[in-house]
Amino acid sequence: MSPTFATGTTLWLPLTLAIYLAASETYRISGKEPLLNPTLLTIGTVCAVLICFNVRYTDYFESVRILHYLLGTAVVALAVPLHRNLQRLMCRWRGITVSLIAGSLTSIISGLLIAKSLGASGSTLLSIAPKSATAAVSMEIARGIGGIPAVTAALTILTGIVGAVLGPYVLTWCGVHSPAARGVALGTASHGIATARAFSESELTGCSASLAMGLNAILTALLVPLIVAATQILK
Repeated sequence: MSPTFATGTTLWLPLTLAIYLAASETYRISGKEPLLNPTLLTIGTVCAVLICFNVRYTDYFESVRILHYLLGTAVVALAVPLHRNLQRLMCRWRGITVSLIAGSLTSIISGLLIAKSLGASGSTLLSIAPKSATAAVSMEIARGIGGIPAVTAALTILTGIVGAVLGPYVLTWCGVHSPAARGVALGTASHGIATARAFSESELTGCSASLAMGLNAILTALLVPLIVAATQILK
């Protein structure tokens, strides 16, 4: 395969879309089995294809840059179902607030403690702290506190995939069946990827997840610098 053909949008953009459509259909046919999450299947398949054809990720990203742009518009579009369900969510504002603060603090502190106990370096700890915020926010937080944005991005994506795949099982096992509660848990812990998974359960679950995702991004941006400055864990 020629380098021009291998890095052109004529190949990788439609191929990526085709892989995602196939993954989504597989997910639907399976009865929306969390282990067959379409995002996970798409990432795995695209990685395998890039390795097979020895294509650099930077070349691939340039070919599908428009998808990165459309991601922003997709996030904005979440406001439509959120608006439809706003009154139902407002009735639960106390529970959502407490859950959001508890989830955000738990994510930040537990990640730091576990990484510290495993001997992670200071820069790695700073990169781990904001992992549960959506990628664009977590990378900027990491950059601002001295972490490594690339490491944070990888950890953020991993957090989202793990939450989307295992989160529904864990919540069901713990007896959490309320759509709003499941949505807040998924959105707080695992941002956009888990939010997409939440919408497959119900619109209320997805709206709760998208609200929690947005608020957790703000809360994480406020809490991480304070926790890093106040704690002795990084010293």
